[in-house]
Amino acid sequence: MQHPLVRFLLFWALNTLVLWVSAELFASVRFDGWSALLVSGLLFGIAHAVLKPLLVILTLPITLVTLGLFLLVINALLLLLVAWLVPGFHLAGFWQAVLVGLFISVFSFILSLLIRAEK
Repeated sequence: MQHPLVRFLLFWALNTLVLWVSAELFASVRFDGWSALLVSGLLFGIAHAVLKPLLVILTLPITLVTLGLFLLVINALLLLLVAWLVPGFHLAGFWQAVLVGLFISVFSFILSLLIRAEK
C-alpha cells in the first residue's frame, strides 16, 4: 500500500495531466499559465472526490432513467465550477464542457487501467 502523500500527489498529477491534454486537444479549454493548470487539477480532483458522490446520490433517479448519461452532465458541471473558481481557467460553454467531460472520463479510465497494470 502506498503512502497517503504519494497517492495524493499521484492523484493531483493525473488530474492535472488530464486537464492539460484536454486543453491541448480542445480549443474550448484554455489555461493562462501553469499555476492555473495546477490549481485547476487540485480543485477538479477535490470536486470529484467530494462533490461528485453527493451529486450522484442526489440525482440518482434521473441518472437511472438516462441509463447513466446524466453523469456526463455532472462532470460538465464540475468542470464549469472549477473554471468559475480558478482565475486563468477558461471553458467555453456547457456543451463544450460535456464534450470535454466525456473525454476526461475516457482518458482517466485508460490512465487508471495503465496504472493498475503496472502494479
